[in-house]
Amino acid sequence: MPHHHAGRDDVVDLAVIGAGINGLAVARDAAARGLRVVVVDRADVGAGTSSTSSRLIHGGLKYLERYDFTLVHESIRERHLLFRTAPHLVRDYPMLIPFYKGNSRPGALIRLGLVAFDAMAMTRGRGLSRGVSVRKVARRWPTLSRKGLRGAGLFHDAQVPWAERLCVELLLDAQRLGARVLTHTTVTGLIVEGDRISGLRAEDNRTGERTEIRAAVTVNAAGPWIDRILDGQVESRRLNGGTKGSHVIVDAFPGAPDTCIFFEAAADQRPIFVFPWQGRYVLGSTDITFEGDLDEVVASDAEIDYLLAETNRIFPDAGLTPADVLYSVAGVRPLPYTAGVSDNAKISRGHTVLNHEPAYSGLLTVIGGKLTTHRALAEDVTDEVLRVLGRRPRRCVTRERPFPGADTSDWKAFAQDFIRSSPLSGKQSRRLLTVYGVRARRVLELAAADPSLAEVVDQESGALAAEVVMAVREEGAVTLGDILLRRILVGLGADMGLSAAPTCADVAVRHLGWDEARARAEVAGYEAELRRYRPRALATSTSSGSDRRIS
Repeated sequence: MPHHHAGRDDVVDLAVIGAGINGLAVARDAAARGLRVVVVDRADVGAGTSSTSSRLIHGGLKYLERYDFTLVHESIRERHLLFRTAPHLVRDYPMLIPFYKGNSRPGALIRLGLVAFDAMAMTRGRGLSRGVSVRKVARRWPTLSRKGLRGAGLFHDAQVPWAERLCVELLLDAQRLGARVLTHTTVTGLIVEGDRISGLRAEDNRTGERTEIRAAVTVNAAGPWIDRILDGQVESRRLNGGTKGSHVIVDAFPGAPDTCIFFEAAADQRPIFVFPWQGRYVLGSTDITFEGDLDEVVASDAEIDYLLAETNRIFPDAGLTPADVLYSVAGVRPLPYTAGVSDNAKISRGHTVLNHEPAYSGLLTVIGGKLTTHRALAEDVTDEVLRVLGRRPRRCVTRERPFPGADTSDWKAFAQDFIRSSPLSGKQSRRLLTVYGVRARRVLELAAADPSLAEVVDQESGALAAEVVMAVREEGAVTLGDILLRRILVGLGADMGLSAAPTCADVAVRHLGWDEARARAEVAGYEAELRRYRPRALATSTSSGSDRRIS
């Protein structure tokens, strides 16, 4: 499992800094091509930017506006591959794009973009886009504002409701292929030997144990933190110019749509979404230049007010107020630094692999990247690693390789059979399938072997105690936050798992060797981790309810 240590004399082909989606994808690809790989992250897998995205697997429609045809092609291809290799996690996601009088992008231009996109997608599309008349919008989406409405386009994209699980499955597959992943382990410095980077030094956050990992190549895949990794050790221009994106999560509201609505904000012409997600709605996202502390990224009052106001404008019956916000999610996109840019939307969403030689041989930094194209980024990085190592090219296998949760010849048949034979309710069985894919069988095996693990630990989702045990024993979770927010996903429910946290900690005491002191500390640590989400449940539990907003 991730939380173990390389020996002091450890020598590997590749050390990867950062266990977000890109670092994990690099580890998986490199291990699949026969390299010895170690990944180090000071937190959990996917705990940074990867879990703060809009949860969309974009075909790349937005990038047409900047004529970034390479990125559009790449996005279409990668979306297509994810439908095949992770069908349990990635699903079709239609979105309506309404055109209003006064929009900065005329309806005719958007329709043209949809036609161009469909032509580029060809056989890899998810269905042809189509124009929707004002009359049809009124009939199919009757609660959408018709003030100034000129028509709409219906576009077929994709969503990954649980982006966290993409990261967990990359972790599992990388480990299956021989990579080692050290989570909750802070990189304290690079090993700089003249003009060569020979690996890294790290320290276990819990035990304080220090380790040195010597590597032929080191890849800095720390997302928005790439400059911090280099700072003071490697002379480099500024590489990351990430922008802050915030989302708010609300319950269904009056007039809430049953499909994603992708529209232009009146305040700043930015395209934003209102979309259904796990029985609730996500409103997002902002795109703000961010120069603050990367470890203190929190949605501001102004951002929350902006997203609510735009949603209320487009859905006149919504009447959303800050008191309706269950929690917010904010992160920093790992974009390339671009001086003097006036419109953040113009910053490239593509990725580049920077080789620091000749000044520092053996060091690569990954700039940019996004959920959709993580696999392609990893292929590019591994190609460069092999070149730097002087190894002959080896074929990348990740285009065909299924994610661990999709390791079956017929996913639909498996899903039907699982629901038919599962002893759980239909709702519980469907949830297990969407979280774990074919590995849902393992949850049932654990619960069958020990009936106490069939206990429900969270009433809202129906999650089982067996999942808590599997999260730690088989999926690399270390803390209660790892379990709730990034494995069993109970932490993304209405109260962010606050009611389930003590129960889950108790399961860890009974089955995972935690003592009572550890359990209390983990619950307190979990509440501290949640503060950046500003959860309504925490505000009401820590005060009389008058201080709604947690800073």
